Amino acid sequence: MFSSFKVRNYRIYWVGTFVSLIGTWVQSVAQSWLVFKLTNSAFLLGFVGFLNTLPMFLFSLFGGVFADRVNKRIVLLYTQSVFMILAFALAVLTQLQIIQTWHIMLMAVLNGIVMAFDAPSRQSMVVELVGKEHLLNAIAWNSAAFNSARIIGPALAGILMAVIGMSGCFYLNGASFFAVIISLIVIRNIRQPSKSDKTFLLHDIIDGLRFMKHNRVIVVLISIVGIMSFFGLSYVILMPVFAERVLHTDVSGFAALMSAAGFGALAAALMLARLGDFRRKGKLLIASCGIVSIALIVFALSKTFVLSLGCLVLVGWGSVMSVSIINTLLQTIVPDQYRGRVMSGFMITFAGVLPFGNLASGALAHTCGVSSAIVLSAVTCGISIMLVSWLFPQVRNL
Repeated sequence: MFSSFKVRNYRIYWVGTFVSLIGTWVQSVAQSWLVFKLTNSAFLLGFVGFLNTLPMFLFSLFGGVFADRVNKRIVLLYTQSVFMILAFALAVLTQLQIIQTWHIMLMAVLNGIVMAFDAPSRQSMVVELVGKEHLLNAIAWNSAAFNSARIIGPALAGILMAVIGMSGCFYLNGASFFAVIISLIVIRNIRQPSKSDKTFLLHDIIDGLRFMKHNRVIVVLISIVGIMSFFGLSYVILMPVFAERVLHTDVSGFAALMSAAGFGALAAALMLARLGDFRRKGKLLIASCGIVSIALIVFALSKTFVLSLGCLVLVGWGSVMSVSIINTLLQTIVPDQYRGRVMSGFMITFAGVLPFGNLASGALAHTCGVSSAIVLSAVTCGISIMLVSWLFPQVRNL
């Protein structure tokens, strides 16, 4: 279960990332609540989420080329430093009480641009830290870090917003980036894959797209990620609205809902770490996608806080199980020289498609209500996954 932690570099990197992720979730919850209080609009809440992840769709392929060409540790040192500066800038604007909606929108766009270059390097560096023999375990523990932070961060945000205010939450996030920056400085002797001759940037992008296009398994796996991202994960952007208007709870209840999904996600990550390199990952992948759809439908129709919490535990479990399995399968079957570009394709469909899902969910919630929006998304997600499973039965045998 802990095989990847035998590697010194990974241990150091994991701890630094975990601390930083807690700060990121604190800011994410505080920022969502701030946007909703400034605008009182479900649509603008979705629009800010759209702006935050749209650059992933536009620039991730360029980030993937950088990941295949440049030392990934150096890329991450730059991107994490910029994230830190942006967090402190948001904190200052909020503390001075001059924060406006357009400030948050601008910060969302800038964060998204940086993430487009950060994510492919961060995803593809894992195999260089631990090797393929510990890859699934390391990916599972990365998910565990993310989702432990997803539990701790929102719960902490609910307390901190009452104690030190929203600006304090943003300052805390800025400070948390020191942990991951220090870890990147400390780690050494990372395995570097052999680099091909550098060609024009556009040539490398086209070459990567051609490689993905001619591998049906990669196309199908990335398509499943896109379906889950657009229809299955866009509910998150509507959580402040659902908490206040449907469940009639306050910021502490909102934080509890976010933490519930994180608890389920953490359970999935630990389960994957314990399972190791098991067979028939495809069957568990399809089943976990189905669980997400069903749990979201029940959640949308729920008027009881406890039932809603239970549904979100299942949603968190299924989403992390499915995405982590796809991440592992992709990195296992992809040659080293294409890993950064394939992972940029993964991030485009995981985070880059999400803004369109956020925008659609926000518009749908504004038109027909938040519960109806979540039900429609969940039903579409379930039907789409069933079609993929039926049209491409080889996925179930992976």
